[in-house]
Amino acid sequence: MSVRERNNVKVSGQGARAMMFAHGFGCDQNMWRFVAPAFEKDFQVVLFDHVGAGGSDLSAYDPDKYNSLDGYADDAVEIGRSLDLKDAVFVGHSVSAMIGILASLQAPDMFSQLVLVGPSPRYIDDQDYVGGFKRTDIEEMLTFLADNHMGWSAAMAPVIMGNPDRPELSQELENSFCRTDPDIAKAFARVTFLSDNRADLPKVKARSLILQCSDDIIASDVVGDYVHHEIPGSRLVKLKAVGHCPNLSAPDEVIAAVRDFV
Repeated sequence: MSVRERNNVKVSGQGARAMMFAHGFGCDQNMWRFVAPAFEKDFQVVLFDHVGAGGSDLSAYDPDKYNSLDGYADDAVEIGRSLDLKDAVFVGHSVSAMIGILASLQAPDMFSQLVLVGPSPRYIDDQDYVGGFKRTDIEEMLTFLADNHMGWSAAMAPVIMGNPDRPELSQELENSFCRTDPDIAKAFARVTFLSDNRADLPKVKARSLILQCSDDIIASDVVGDYVHHEIPGSRLVKLKAVGHCPNLSAPDEVIAAVRDFV
């Protein structure tokens, strides 16, 4: 099995540089369909699915490899090497923002710019650090997901998406959650929501753009400000978009911010 088959890699566009898009938990590359095409004129656009999502090869899932975000970062670097990427832009949504940071630390020549959409280095509050959730909140959520994948998807999608006046958006997110393999989703959720990448932020050398939405229940303004403060020389743009998925709810705003940065 090739890397491209394993991660359902799709390459389009033109240009000397590449822009790799990575989706968040419970999603797949389809979540970038309103954003990625806007960059095909100037970039080689790379889309892929994390193992366990979308059209990836589920048989490639290894619980030991993917028991931390490093395993997913390894995949991103492996995809980049298969395409001989240099000086590329990594665009990561939600947990993939941290995956992109880890990939850039592992392969600094491969990823020279990072676009971090709704990033959070740690979801759980810790002393003076405000992640937005108590440990018990996360454990209850993970138990709910493990016990009732479909029910969790239906309950959480509207909360994560926001935009209650546009129910079709939360319905799409719910459908995406439901398509994910339940066992892999359970494991990936635990890795995602119990991760702590705060110590990695000051190590980032890549030029970084942080896109922060308003009323984002997953990654609040406080978290976005923290990421901005901890990543040297980073740029923070606060979008008008509401919720956690501006790639679906406000793609034009995301496109404009990314274009201005790259």
